[in-house]
Amino acid sequence: MRIRLAIFTAFILFSACRSAPTVAFDPSAAEFINKPGSIKIDGHAFFRAESGKVIFAAGEYAYLIPVTPYAEQRFFQVYGKGKYIQTKYMPWDDADAQFKKYMRSTKAESTGRFSFDKVSPGEYFIATSATWRPENSFLTVGAAIYERVTITGKETEAVKVIVSGK
Repeated sequence: MRIRLAIFTAFILFSACRSAPTVAFDPSAAEFINKPGSIKIDGHAFFRAESGKVIFAAGEYAYLIPVTPYAEQRFFQVYGKGKYIQTKYMPWDDADAQFKKYMRSTKAESTGRFSFDKVSPGEYFIATSATWRPENSFLTVGAAIYERVTITGKETEAVKVIVSGK
């Protein structure tokens, strides 16, 4: 029984370990985020907890991140093949310092709604989290979630994006 528990514990601990991206961050690949744009992204971020309750990304930061080879590898290493990960398994923030300079952020409203204005054409990740603190706990629980969106520049209305981890 102890051996099974030890193996299970090791599996859980090591499944959360992820290596840093092997692709170097190239600022020129992300430069499009700094170009003037005219598109607005209206987002709504939430996820459904195991209990079935909908948890909104209330007051959380939403990030607009240009899709680059570095970002793609980083997202795959963090999220695997899915679009969400429980926050307790999120790795420490080990992103390249330059990478962080090519992100935009905004804070979500109490309903998990957020907007990015003046977005230039390109492909982006929109990432955020939805967390809460259960009663009688000091730890928060929840999920980090993301969605991928392409802005062509031909849009005539705001682009609507639902970030739900699905």
